[in-house]
Amino acid sequence: MALKLIQRRLLLGQLGIQRYPPVGPLCPTRLLRTSPAGRPSCVACLCTSASCCIRKQGCQNLQLDRVVRSLATITREPYFICSSSVEFHSDLFPRFSLIQQHQPTTAEEKAFQQRLGSCSSSWQVFKLLRTVGIMSDTMAAAALHRVADLEQDGNSLKDPSMLENHTIRALCFQVEQDSGRLTDGGLVSALLACTRLFLDPWSTLMVRLVSESQERLDRGHMSVGQLCTLGQAMLAMEGHSSVMLQEVMEQIQKQEPSQWSLADLIAVYRLMQSGVGEVGKYRNLMNAMHTHAVSITFDMDPAAVSQLLSALVTLNQTQARPLVISLCKQATRHMPHFTDKEFSLVLEALMYFGHSDNHFVEAMEKYVPRMAFTSQPETVTKVMQFFGQRNILSPPVFDIIAESFVYRADDYSTSQVATQIIPFGKLGYLPPNAGEMFRKVETILRARFSHFQPRTLLNLLHSCILVERFPVNFVSKVFSSYFLQHLQEDGKKMDPTVLAQLTQLYMTLKLECPFFEGPELFPKFRIKSFLISGHFVETPLDSNLYHSVKTGLVDLLGARSYFGSQVPTPYCYTLDVEIKFDEDGFVLPASHDDAYRRIALCIDGPLRFSTNKRQLLGKEAIKQRQLRLLGYEVVQVSHSPSLLRFIPFLCSFESFLQDVHIRGRM
Repeated sequence: MALKLIQRRLLLGQLGIQRYPPVGPLCPTRLLRTSPAGRPSCVACLCTSASCCIRKQGCQNLQLDRVVRSLATITREPYFICSSSVEFHSDLFPRFSLIQQHQPTTAEEKAFQQRLGSCSSSWQVFKLLRTVGIMSDTMAAAALHRVADLEQDGNSLKDPSMLENHTIRALCFQVEQDSGRLTDGGLVSALLACTRLFLDPWSTLMVRLVSESQERLDRGHMSVGQLCTLGQAMLAMEGHSSVMLQEVMEQIQKQEPSQWSLADLIAVYRLMQSGVGEVGKYRNLMNAMHTHAVSITFDMDPAAVSQLLSALVTLNQTQARPLVISLCKQATRHMPHFTDKEFSLVLEALMYFGHSDNHFVEAMEKYVPRMAFTSQPETVTKVMQFFGQRNILSPPVFDIIAESFVYRADDYSTSQVATQIIPFGKLGYLPPNAGEMFRKVETILRARFSHFQPRTLLNLLHSCILVERFPVNFVSKVFSSYFLQHLQEDGKKMDPTVLAQLTQLYMTLKLECPFFEGPELFPKFRIKSFLISGHFVETPLDSNLYHSVKTGLVDLLGARSYFGSQVPTPYCYTLDVEIKFDEDGFVLPASHDDAYRRIALCIDGPLRFSTNKRQLLGKEAIKQRQLRLLGYEVVQVSHSPSLLRFIPFLCSFESFLQDVHIRGRM
């Protein structure tokens, strides 16, 4: 520790910083120093309170009286932003007092925070600050954070010249001067706010705040929340290799998570989420945090629930399923109170962990009709993405989203349009206003066809054919060489899923749109079996259900040789079970090539239905529909929780066979 103190004092001495500034309230006239000749001193020095010029080329004010330099800012790729000339006068600088014996009351702080939150621009924040005579260090830090909230634009500021404002310069100057007397919380919060404003980390303001924070850290008296704030600041300044950040994590690990408050727990999760908690690192700490979080989930507000779920996603905490389940239950209670951003984070996390429950879906069915027309497009899109990914069919939600789509789709991006429509096809559901909805889709495609990404467009058109909406007006463009080339990524072999979609789109137009006379799909883009694309176009056979059906069929038909299983067809589909008949209605061996009549037995396991209703998914509905068009007699066998429920099928199927036999003899 002694070596650190010596190094810091040497650094501060080189920059001309007094370690302990004069005690007592600062007079505003001190903000305007003058040279012996009566001319203003260097503004770069003024902004950092250095006792000598910190510019390598000397004070510009000694050369040009009215050319000044503001607080320096940086982006993540550091560079300095210099201002144009600014003329200022002593009466423009507000008086700020951060001395601890003149603390504002709790009511004054609360009123200030409320007024600060209502500011919609940094200039409104400055105006508010000029009306405040005395403020606490936490109020000053909050003001800097609010400016950062309003001005941050990625890795830079929207308007860097904002830092030239006399109000923020005076406030930063006072924070620098009083850094030794700030509270721990005010100190680290001010440091974090400065990093969010991208101030130069080598400015004397930042050096002084970092130096003071290091001393407070070495004392070991910071709370968990303060440690996390300091960790966030050092992560922004120095990255994962920061020595101070490592010291922060060491102190956090020494504490017992079960004793933390909810605010402290969320703060540590957010620090971990920022990049500190790499895969496998701090595993014991995070497991202890998960255990504690489960016990206090009932105390979490909507913001805490969404933040914690978002952190679990970023940290890939797939082993924390009990916590995810508990947070889902709490999210159900808070459903009407989420902001759009919070609700999107919750849905994204539940999709990531593959979790949902009936109570959550029921709450959404009550909440979504109230927000579908007013929420942000991305939030509405996330709702449909959630139902589509989880294979949950909810007519109340789908119907209201379809209505809102007709009125709001012009404001959606092409990705949002596709994401909202695709679940209708995937779940095989048509809303009451299906005609209006798909006319709107067609209008958007005509107006913005070239704006769609190739894969997004193909997914959208493929979902349409699942519910018998045929995009005949756009297929000629999709089958063109230009479009097909764009579907291939960097000249690589085309994805099997894409080939399956193209093939099914082409086959659908040939089977169900006989009037279609558009271009042919090149043979090299067609596949022979949909099963090679995985589960996207055709769901594999449920083996457990198949064995039950096979036993019954052997008993019914007399031998295993009278039916085939997993039978490929010339039309890309694979039949679960195929039974062949001759002209007289007798069953033929499965190996017999010619048959007068064919029965396709579809053994539909649970994966071929929506998770909450007995409705076939769109890809299974189109398969059975097209098999009928191809001449097969389709018989559906659905999964049942009990094998006893399979007996009625056998009886009805036996009657069906007898009927086939009788009709064959007529």
